[in-house]
Amino acid sequence: MSTTLLYRAFGVRGYRYRSQSIESSCLMMTIAPPRAALRCTVCGSADVERRGGVWRDWQTIPIGSRPVYLRMEVPRLHCWNCGVTRQAAVGFAQPYKQHTRAFARYVLELRRCMTIKDVAAHLNVSESLVRDIEQQYLERHFSRPRLKHLTQIAIDEICVGKRHRYVTVVLDLESGAIVHVGEGKGGDALARFWRRLRASGARIEAVATDLSPAYIAAVRHHLPEAVLVFDRFHLVKLLNEELSELRRELYHEATDRLHQQVLKGTRWLLLKHPEHLDEQRDERRRLEEALTLNQALATAYYLKEDLRQLWERRDEWDAERFLQSWCRRAELSGIRRLQKFAKTLQAHRSGILAWYEYPISTGPLEGVNTKITVLKRQAYGYRNQRYFRLKLYALHLTRQELVG
Repeated sequence: MSTTLLYRAFGVRGYRYRSQSIESSCLMMTIAPPRAALRCTVCGSADVERRGGVWRDWQTIPIGSRPVYLRMEVPRLHCWNCGVTRQAAVGFAQPYKQHTRAFARYVLELRRCMTIKDVAAHLNVSESLVRDIEQQYLERHFSRPRLKHLTQIAIDEICVGKRHRYVTVVLDLESGAIVHVGEGKGGDALARFWRRLRASGARIEAVATDLSPAYIAAVRHHLPEAVLVFDRFHLVKLLNEELSELRRELYHEATDRLHQQVLKGTRWLLLKHPEHLDEQRDERRRLEEALTLNQALATAYYLKEDLRQLWERRDEWDAERFLQSWCRRAELSGIRRLQKFAKTLQAHRSGILAWYEYPISTGPLEGVNTKITVLKRQAYGYRNQRYFRLKLYALHLTRQELVG
């Protein structure tokens, strides 16, 4: 086998091929160090003396289903400059590793379309080795996401485990990359992010978040010049919850059996957009019947549908007029839950109308939440939380992150 083939096939450049043999169904290739002058691994001096060597084996890219190992006597060098005696550096493998750099790259390529268990079985190695190779790659490329380029971000908490275990995620809305994962939820989970953000010198223009008082206070304290945009989907979700509670109250207050039968099973019909009602299932007729028998429910439902127009106005000034009109109608309705929700809108009016300056939301984070769910399901959970966090940082790139 020529030295050129050794380099082209296994990424071993400059080393000389000597022999090969079959040992325990593995192909063992013996190579020799390059003839170039050896240097000290500490100070880089060429004034060294060879004092024996140590035989070492490295696993490299397999040939078919047969594992391949490289065997070489690594010289021990004594440096006359710094007085240290150490093994010579090996160019095709990282220090203290029993596999080559080409083998690590091959593992990463397989991880794009295979699970850790399948890769380990294919290469006849342990699953921990495959996981360690991938974690080292993720540490090198994603452990400290760059923050200098950030201009628009979204903040929200995501449930990642049983017993309501949450993490706070900060998402770059331009690239879709996760730039921070904090343990828990609330302002304390963002402490490390604020420190790194100040050091990066980034200029955040807008922040999308929900109505969480902790996130609002943290953003206003650390980013006083940024525009705070309240997520429209959380507002609609909040109104839907009030509508569901109102329907439940009306059901329990109904005195006759007919009203209860009409209200029963209409929760999702009330939350659906009118254009999504299924005519074949007679959903529109059932909804109209429930609204006809319950005036309060009808008022809340039509106000809920009108609120969608808040983000469809011509400009911010027109939207502000619409918001004031909607809140006035909600207050005059006499429905306690609508009045409470109207006060919430009035208290957060500036952040709601800021959508016309920066039309952003935490919607992309909901998509990230779905990807995280798939990630956990395919891996049957993660014991190594550091590895799991690194996978989240790399979630936006390739299919590699969505394999177990």
